[in-house]
Amino acid sequence: MDRVINYQKRLLALIDELKLGDTKPRLLLHVCCGPCFTVPFRILKDYFDITIMYYNPNIYPTLEYDKRIGELKKYLDLIHMSDKLTFIEDKEDHDVFMEDLRPYADEKEGHNRCRLCITKRLEHAFKYAKENNFDYVGTVMTISRYKNAQDINHIGEQLSQKYDIKYLFSDFKKNNGYEDSLIITKNCNLYCQKFCGCEYSLRDYEERNPDDKQY
Repeated sequence: MDRVINYQKRLLALIDELKLGDTKPRLLLHVCCGPCFTVPFRILKDYFDITIMYYNPNIYPTLEYDKRIGELKKYLDLIHMSDKLTFIEDKEDHDVFMEDLRPYADEKEGHNRCRLCITKRLEHAFKYAKENNFDYVGTVMTISRYKNAQDINHIGEQLSQKYDIKYLFSDFKKNNGYEDSLIITKNCNLYCQKFCGCEYSLRDYEERNPDDKQY
């Protein structure tokens, strides 16, 4: 059985180190939606020079994509950070992105298809970070209780070695992070999605909830 690593403990240890310094490392933070951004940003904002990267061509349909990026921008407005953080939206055609995920269409969520999707999105961030002299790459996705933080951090570690850029280990759902994100989402009246993002996760959600069609 693989050893379970407390990645949030690693993050907090790094933050303790950064508190002793007088500079903020440049962090390219991959963000998938507004609700998932809330708590990670609260934890990281005082210790990193954060640039947001919204690269999520997996999200389907276009209306859902627009909702999610719109709610992220709405939240940035609400916390008065829209003009203080650099925001990068990198687009890619959904069908092109999904091409090598389609052989895994019938897999349950959380397996090879999802790991490949996460790898593709994080690798895009690492490539950008390498070209633009960032110190760290991280993602807010570990806040989701539906995603495997061990998998995400393992992928990040592999890409860190490939691109020679530090990966920001995390498990933002720890210490009530997920629950706190729900409270912030409710208080800010943010749209909170019911499926991960791609058409297969939408299909699986609607099969489990036939009376709650999303599209």
